[in-house]
Amino acid sequence: MTLEFIELVPAFLVLGLYLLGMPIVYALFGSTFFYFLFIDTTSQPWLILQKVMNSTQSFSLLAIPFFIMSGSVMSYGGLSEKLMDFCECVTGHMKGGLAQVNVLLSMLMGGCSGSANADAAMDARMLCPEMEKRGYSKAFSAAVSAASSAATPVIPPGVNLIVYTLIAQASLGRTFAAGYVPGIMMSVGMMITTAIIAHKRNYPRTRDKFPPIKEVLKQALISFWGLFFPFGIIIGLRLGMFTPSEGGAFAVLYAFIVGQFIYRKLNLREHLVPILMESISGTSSVVLIMVSANVFGQYLSWINMPKILASAILSVTTNKYIFLALVNVVLLIMGMFLEGGAVLMITTPLLLPVALQMGIDVYHFGLVAIVNIMLGGLTPPFGSMMFTVCGITGCKISDFLKEIWPYILTLLIVLILITYCPILVTIVPDLMYGPSAL
Repeated sequence: MTLEFIELVPAFLVLGLYLLGMPIVYALFGSTFFYFLFIDTTSQPWLILQKVMNSTQSFSLLAIPFFIMSGSVMSYGGLSEKLMDFCECVTGHMKGGLAQVNVLLSMLMGGCSGSANADAAMDARMLCPEMEKRGYSKAFSAAVSAASSAATPVIPPGVNLIVYTLIAQASLGRTFAAGYVPGIMMSVGMMITTAIIAHKRNYPRTRDKFPPIKEVLKQALISFWGLFFPFGIIIGLRLGMFTPSEGGAFAVLYAFIVGQFIYRKLNLREHLVPILMESISGTSSVVLIMVSANVFGQYLSWINMPKILASAILSVTTNKYIFLALVNVVLLIMGMFLEGGAVLMITTPLLLPVALQMGIDVYHFGLVAIVNIMLGGLTPPFGSMMFTVCGITGCKISDFLKEIWPYILTLLIVLILITYCPILVTIVPDLMYGPSAL
């Protein structure tokens, strides 16, 4: 089973259009319609339009706007400020205390925003100016903000976890549970890296010593509603109290109640429009990429790319560890050129069937892929978190790259560990739900 060169034209066209500056959504749509209008005319174009509409007709998709909106409500409702106060309380005594706050806050905000770019923007606005005032370089502040945000979508309820679950037709509760250990490993690894850099450069502390346990417990109690949120979602899914979409709606309600009546920071008259605008913007970008990737997947299925790719890989190796190494290399390269969400949505339907055939756990494969594509957000030429923090802070890309490489190396080590130690991914979902049947 082979392909003619002309059948591969849309694949090259996507990359070419994207490198020329066209948004990935339009590049995927345009390449697919080009194929069915001019190369293979045996299929009616209206069938592709039907695929576009069908891609949006999923009840499970409601989880995406709900969780995005909950993150926005929590930000305006004061939960992020309370979480930052807690982070400063437990890490302020360390060298480079504010940088450590930056990393720990991103880990905790993973349960709130679930979006790397949203978290990177928040850190860049809230912490980078203060870090510069206290003697940190602009480039280091930007690098820490971008790198720490890579862990945010890996910790529930990360949007990429939801997207992968929809593509793989897996359990959202299990996928969420699988994200905890890798996400914590990423954050701890970056905190160690930050500590090494801070000691070398003698960055300041924000506290002279670790506070008394009584003060830590008091701050934990104040920040309880933000700290409890991700665990509450997991518990609700595990006990069957709500479906993923209902869980998203519950998250929005929870955020409104906490922000309005407990922390009293949420002002609907002032904040409702920004919340709605941020929710619409975040949802539209994710869903448009999902729909365009699904349409492009129709072209890939039409030319039998999944079967051809599976046969090609299995002819090279049947060793799942070699396969995972090849997957990591492919995803790392793709992540340097394409938006991470698009990479996940294009490659999962192609590579997941091969992974399952080799006996790789569906949740293990998903977390490896998600951690991998987050690295792409930190690297040129199209790293989204890199551009977000550099745009907000005014940091030069060249200076940013000099500071980000230790964090990229740290995340690569974590990626290798979870790739070849699948128990790091599967232990929590297996403890909560029992061994996976997928």
